[in-house]
Amino acid sequence: MTKLFHTDKQIIGLDISSTGIKIMAVDTKKWLVTGYGSMDLDPTKVKESLEGNSNFLADSIKTLIKEKIVGTLPSNHVAIGVPTTRSFSRTFNLPTSIEKKLKDAIDLEVDQYIPIPASALYIDYEIIERNKKEITILMSAITKSIVDKCITAAEKSGLIVDLVEPGMSAVARLLTYTEDGSLPTVIVDIGPANTDIAVLDSGAIRITGGVPIGGNTFTLNIAKKLDITLENAHQLKVLNGLSAGPRQQKIKNSIEPSLQRIMTETRKVMRYYNERISDDRKLEQLLVVGSGSNVPGIGEYFTNELIMPARVASPWQKLDFGKLPEPVRQLRPRYITVAGLASIKPGDIWK
Repeated sequence: MTKLFHTDKQIIGLDISSTGIKIMAVDTKKWLVTGYGSMDLDPTKVKESLEGNSNFLADSIKTLIKEKIVGTLPSNHVAIGVPTTRSFSRTFNLPTSIEKKLKDAIDLEVDQYIPIPASALYIDYEIIERNKKEITILMSAITKSIVDKCITAAEKSGLIVDLVEPGMSAVARLLTYTEDGSLPTVIVDIGPANTDIAVLDSGAIRITGGVPIGGNTFTLNIAKKLDITLENAHQLKVLNGLSAGPRQQKIKNSIEPSLQRIMTETRKVMRYYNERISDDRKLEQLLVVGSGSNVPGIGEYFTNELIMPARVASPWQKLDFGKLPEPVRQLRPRYITVAGLASIKPGDIWK
């Protein structure tokens, strides 16, 4: 998490992913959404903006703000969510005797576990637990170039950036507010092109992982296996999904290889948490979120595969759209990250 400066202006969320941008303002006193909007973007052009000198991202944010907002945005101060796949988050324990030399210990951890030189990363860390023998450190690192490009694009659009964080941290914040986030929880965020996986425990992300598979992958799987158009495949995915029935069995067979890759990574994240982070707190639940979570029966699929309670999270019961037209039900999950970004209170940035 990169903290830039404190402001008492209401902060709006700006979620930047490889496939699109979303923006949202939430009055957290009433949990009232006052404005929101989204734009799907060409992943190739987004990549060029994040890795080259293209103005595509900045121009797209300008268009989003000028032409695509439902409602109004109360300020130009933003918290930006960057793709979790471009970040590294992990939790580890150290003896309390090392606390005075914590910076050196963090540098060693970065060198050992992150395949990018520390000089190319923004690194943030905090002590989230302590006892007489050990301290528990939460460390997050993001590639400097990605953060800098996102900030530049936002500033070119007339926005003032107060905070940059991995998208999964924003998802965790919202789930802590709206679900029982105090339980040790596995979060599986299925986006259009990628799935991010994390363990949330006591309000903090403990470990993250991910695979380059998402909701669009499922659609492609169905279209190819059943020899139908992408549009028909998408309809089958969101209307029939994985529930019981002959048609659903064909859908399940077509997307199961992709689902199993997500399961493999989920098990890996869970095993790391159980073996390296906590041997006394049991993982209690799994929450599926993101635009790819709109597959009927996907919660039950996770429950059966992992033998633990799993369900699709629904934070929209807490968020009130007031008099604004709500996003259609199938599109609502795409706003979960930006809603988490918009739910941060200005005073929390410098806590």
